[in-house]
This record gives sequence, structure tokens and C-alpha cells, in this order.
Amino acid sequence: MLIGTKDLALYGLLAAGLSTGPAVQASAPTQPNLTPQACEALVAKALTGARILAVEPVAAGAFKVARAPSGSPLAQRMSSLPSFCRVQVLATPTPDSRIGVEVWLPLQSWNGRLLGTGNGGGAGTIAYEMGMIEGLNRGFAVANTDMGTAPDINLTIDHPERWTDFGYRATHEMTRIAKSLVTSFYNEHSFRAYFEGCSTGGQQALSNAQRYPDDYDGILAGDPGNNRTHVASYFLWNYAALNASPEAKLSPGQWSTVSRAVIASCAGKDGGAPGDQFLTDPRQCHFDPAKLPTCDAGSATDQCLTSKQIDTVRRLYAGPVNPRTGERIYAGLAVGSEDQPLGPAAQGDPAAWPKEQFYLFNWILGTGFEPLRFGFDRDLDRLDAQLSSTLNANAADLSTFARGGGKLLMYTGLADPAVPFAEVVHYYDRVVASTGKAKGEVEGEGEEDFARLFLVPGMGHCVGGPGVTDIGQPFSSAVPPTVRNDALMTLVAWTEGGKAPSVLIARQPAEDGSPVKERPVCAYPALPEFRGGDPAKSDSFVCTDHPPGVDQVPASRYLN
Repeated sequence: MLIGTKDLALYGLLAAGLSTGPAVQASAPTQPNLTPQACEALVAKALTGARILAVEPVAAGAFKVARAPSGSPLAQRMSSLPSFCRVQVLATPTPDSRIGVEVWLPLQSWNGRLLGTGNGGGAGTIAYEMGMIEGLNRGFAVANTDMGTAPDINLTIDHPERWTDFGYRATHEMTRIAKSLVTSFYNEHSFRAYFEGCSTGGQQALSNAQRYPDDYDGILAGDPGNNRTHVASYFLWNYAALNASPEAKLSPGQWSTVSRAVIASCAGKDGGAPGDQFLTDPRQCHFDPAKLPTCDAGSATDQCLTSKQIDTVRRLYAGPVNPRTGERIYAGLAVGSEDQPLGPAAQGDPAAWPKEQFYLFNWILGTGFEPLRFGFDRDLDRLDAQLSSTLNANAADLSTFARGGGKLLMYTGLADPAVPFAEVVHYYDRVVASTGKAKGEVEGEGEEDFARLFLVPGMGHCVGGPGVTDIGQPFSSAVPPTVRNDALMTLVAWTEGGKAPSVLIARQPAEDGSPVKERPVCAYPALPEFRGGDPAKSDSFVCTDHPPGVDQVPASRYLN
């Protein structure tokens, strides 16, 4: 589900010109440097329910993998790595489980912490580029898992134990194994553990907080697909609408026309700066598709839409509902996200989208499943009955995690077409409500003050987009220069005794001689509002409270 390794090519963020920058450190015990021989000795370590496949000391800048050809962005990112001990593990918590785990242990300058990292899409491979590289550059010991779906999640039909591995068990196994290796390698029994992930990794993050609250001290969760059976239903709803007939589908150019019309109608009226090509608060944009430029059937161009195409736009904005009861299943497409990567142009692609996103339906309904004949009542009930308890991470009571001192920092893109921000805001509102605090109340010193949500204007799914969106999140190819630019290290500082964060400073790297742009990203319910001056400077904006909440709230039966 959601963004996978190959989807990163959709984003310009991995361009060769971006460097990792200096590592950002928070205080931690100084650790001794270790030798390659100490690394090689780990091959003899016994692991419960798992076995070590290979141990390899890697010299600085020498790490290479087969899917990172010379000159590629991934190869260039890997060339920045310091020396480390690479450990490959196979975990088998059940006879049918085959969970790949990889752990990297710095040979020098370990910062005294473990960082678990998330995967993307249906997983199936170790996701080096989704946090491991930049985590190691920050000084963490880092870990990742293929989530037990190698080589292809579509091949796991009739393997329910592997569905469970994918749903939550693989992440916990990765964490358990990584902690054991860190303890052995550094002879350190007391260290902090953090997790960061976005998309599928965001689901892993929230699932771990709910199911294994003692695994991590701090969790960074972005654009999470935690309501998985229903985000899959959202994808299917959009796919069906886009393929209802040849006349119903829009071209990528037409989706750009829709997005431009939205921006022209609403940008600058929600607190953003003059000239913004994105929305600061899409909830204030009540765009009417009837205002789109129209053309006659059979004569559509990229600059206009037919009436059937306008009906498709309305259907995607409306989002999936139960056709019998009218109950909302999931939020609809966010206005302002129409032309972003993983948006409708991708979601309507019959050549790629079903294979990438419909594996859940194949598991339960069989390989003969026909997307356009899916019943969003009885068929969805059948899917939920068999998978929701395994795949969904919707529980909002995180009191056990909070009582243990855990901190949760969430973020989401306001121009994300894959996980509409309304879904993330609603989950966070439920977390806040479970603490007994008023919605949107973020100040306080009690146990309940353990979670923050940051809404990122103009960010697509996890990274990129037309806004100023780099906060050092997973999928980003740069380590930010200071803690205030770095969501992960902000989380570390908060967890280890700092004040709860109220603002992050997002960056947009310099391009073609232009200066670096900065803009605040504010703790919900605040959003950055322009107050005059240079819109490329963060001090031209003030975090200002906006009304909390969202309109498109799923029915309780779809929060199972």
C-alpha cells in the first residue's frame, strides 16, 4: 500500500545535487570505536526465533547494492555512509514466516540510540532509502525489515501468517532483534530506541505504539496508512470511478488543469503567502467542480473537461461511502492534491495500480476479483471481517505508550492524494480525545501531553510537493543542518527531557541559484500565516490557530 521503492522516482527529491549535510546530534553517551573484527564476531550470536545470515564490516563510502547502479541517486546517497557493521537476519516467528531484517551498527561515533525505520508499499525488500541511510549518518544504529512479503506481496495469497507479519509482527521482530544486536555489539544494556516511518512506515509506527508500546521511546509517524483496509477501499473507489468508462477518465494534463483551478480559486485566502501554488488550509477551500472549464464530449483537451469527467472529479472529492447505508468509509481526495504523484493519474492506471495496491482484495476475494464489481457494502464487510484485526491500526487509546514516557510526533502533507489529511487529523483528534483533553489543546505537562501533529502545507505523500516541505523525514535524502529543521532529532530532544515542540522549520533546498527557502510547520491546530516580508524566510510567518477538526469523518464501523 502507498509509496514504494520504485515510487521514489516520481519525486525530484532524490536529485543528485542534494547532499546529506552534517549529522545532527543530541546529547548521548560517547561510545568507543569498534573494529571490523568485532563486527565479524557477531556471526556466532544466537537469536531466538531468528538466525543471522551474514555479517559484513563495511568501510566508509563502500556500501553498494544491486539495485543502486553507479551514478544513481541511491548510489550517491550510499556513498556518504560512514563505516558500519552490516548484519542480515531471517526471522521465523511461525513456520510460514520469512521476515528479512537488516541492522547497521556504526563502527565509529554511535550516538547511543537505535532507530527502527519503516518500509513502503507492499514492502518485500529492505528499504535502505526510507530512513536507514540518513539515520546512520545521524549516528544511530539503524534497522529495517522487508515485512515478510519478499519477493512480492502478491505472492502471499493463502499465507495468512505472512499477512500478520506484514500487519504488525515483522516490525516487532525487527525491533527485538535489533535491540539484541545493539546490546551485544556495544555491550550496552540501556539505550533509547526510536522509530520513523511514512506511508506504510507510518502504519508500522502507529501499529507498534498500539500493540507494542514498550518497543520505542519515541515514534515519528508520517502520512500513515494505518486504516489499511479502508485506504485500500479509497484506492478502489477512485480506480472504479476513473475506469467507469473511457469518457470518465482524465488525462494527467487535465488533472493539472483541475489543480490549477483549485489554486486560483483558493490560494492566498487561507493564510498563505502571495504567489503560493499550494493551499495552506485546504479545509477553507470550498471549490465547486462546476467552475472547471468545460468542453463538449469527444472534444476534450488538457485545458477543459467534459461533464462526465467533472462527475468523476466530484466522485473522488466525495470519497467512498457505503451505497446501502450512506455511511462514510474513508475521506475523499484532498483539494489541491489532484496532480501530485500517487494521485488520480496513478490511481486510475489499470496496468500498474491493481498490482501495486489491490493485494488485500486478492487475498480474500481470490485472484478472480474484479475491481469494478466490488461491493462497498457486503464485500467490504467480508474484507474487514478477515483482515481488519490484522492490518488496521486504528486504536486511539495510547495511554500505555504515554505512561511509559513515549512520545508520538505525527505529520502529514496537506496535498497528499494517497492518504488524505482528513484521515490523519481525525485519528489524531481521537488520540487527543482519549486523553480527556480538549481537541486542539497542546500545552501541558501531564502524561496525556505525549503527542503532536504537524500539518505540512503543499506537501504530497511523505515528501515533495509545491510547498516548503523538507523536515528531515523518511524518504528525504538530506540530514537537516539544525535540530529545528529535523523532525527526528526534535523528537529525540523532546523524548529525552525537552519541551514539547510547537514548530518545525521546513526547508526547500536551493535550486538554480535560488536561495534556500524556509517556512514554519506548526503544531495542530495552528498553521503558518503570512505576516509580510520575504516569503522565503520563516520569520515572515506566524503560527496561528485554525479551527480544529475535519468534515469527512468515517463511520465508527470503518474504524475497526
